[in-house]
Amino acid sequence: MKKIVIISASPRKEGNSDILCDKFVEGATDAGHQTEKIFLRDKDINYCMGCGYCSISGFNGCAKNDDMDSILDKMIAADVIVFATPIYFCAIAGQLKTFIDRIYAKYTKIKNKEFYYIMTAGKDDYETIQHALGEFKGLLRYLANSQEKGYVFAGGVTQKGDIKDTEYMQQAYNMGKNV
Repeated sequence: MKKIVIISASPRKEGNSDILCDKFVEGATDAGHQTEKIFLRDKDINYCMGCGYCSISGFNGCAKNDDMDSILDKMIAADVIVFATPIYFCAIAGQLKTFIDRIYAKYTKIKNKEFYYIMTAGKDDYETIQHALGEFKGLLRYLANSQEKGYVFAGGVTQKGDIKDTEYMQQAYNMGKNV
């Protein structure tokens, strides 16, 4: 059994990327894994100020008093981390970028992880996700012994619920099941 933390950056509850998160969770749960989905929209996560407190404190936390430290502790305890995001103008959602910036406060403790990505976009071509994948790969460069294990990219979905009755639902379920 693996501990899995899913970070959903969808701005819409039951939006397309969030629905795929739920299918991933269903597959992972069916395989016997422990899952927790964290919906960033519901969390108080502020921007990094670049104050250096985390470096001074030995990467033991952030000077900001918000929800980020508790989420980072869950990531540290997890075996698998999933990032889910809509793609806007070929980039990850702003909520997720802010979240990734704040990982810096404890990044040295996030190691030996498996990473999966769920991405949705209105445009349906591989070029659309290149920048987003670059953001994820850039982060993994700093997380010791962490590996990208797979992703689902669902293109051609714009309106809330467009993802239903597509092959992407099964892909997300299978990715979760095969963690």
